[in-house]
Amino acid sequence: MSAATTLAEALHVVRADPTRSAILLDVDGTLAPIVRHADDAHLPEVTRTALIQVSKRYGIVACVSGRRSSVARQIVSIGSIAYVGNHGGEILRPGGNELEVDPDFARGGRRVEAFREEVWTDDLHRLRVRHEDKDPIVAFHWRGAPDEEAAEAAVREVAARAEEAGLIVHWGRKVLEVRPPTQVDKGKGIRRLLHDADVDAAVYVGDDTTDLDAFRALREMADEGRVGTAICVGVRSDETPPAIEQEADVLVDGPPGVRGMLEALL
Repeated sequence: MSAATTLAEALHVVRADPTRSAILLDVDGTLAPIVRHADDAHLPEVTRTALIQVSKRYGIVACVSGRRSSVARQIVSIGSIAYVGNHGGEILRPGGNELEVDPDFARGGRRVEAFREEVWTDDLHRLRVRHEDKDPIVAFHWRGAPDEEAAEAAVREVAARAEEAGLIVHWGRKVLEVRPPTQVDKGKGIRRLLHDADVDAAVYVGDDTTDLDAFRALREMADEGRVGTAICVGVRSDETPPAIEQEADVLVDGPPGVRGMLEALL
């Protein structure tokens, strides 16, 4: 797809037959604005209303998040769509309550939990670093810390220790995630979600480095003939990783731009 492609042009093939199209969206920074404390994240009601209408029209609609699937569903508050959580490590199907969890990923969570207990110190607490247990991932946030530079330096020491312990580290927007030594990512998550699907077009919308795996997997699926057309939409902000702008087919401006895209799908 040309770098000069407009949003309307990109969505034309998706809108051609909505019942045979998949709409896949990141949550934080995409549907929901980035907030200082992760627990305060919420979906604007106008965006939620548009997403409900999209979910009624399109064959597959899913939120793909670094959070647990259940937490993502609480934020979005739509039970009739799918949720791919923990960066692809788990799937919650529409209307379901049973998680589909990668067994190796789940077992590795015990190592991550032990690591978190080992490295969490009064110094991290004093610097206002916050840890978020996502079972089996643990995240260390420093957004909003009184001294973000010092807090980030402390988190980078945690990352070094995690790598020494054989765990997987992944950086996001002012957050470090420590993951089990089992490869999971959003790309693998959407492959599992779409495994038995028959779709002509799929669009993925995301704003952070973890979404690049989804971009690449969707394009690989198109090359393999598993998806007719893959469209990657980057969400632009002051913190947008350069790779998102480089790899996206088209860009929108922040969550309001995503809402506009949802409305354009209707």
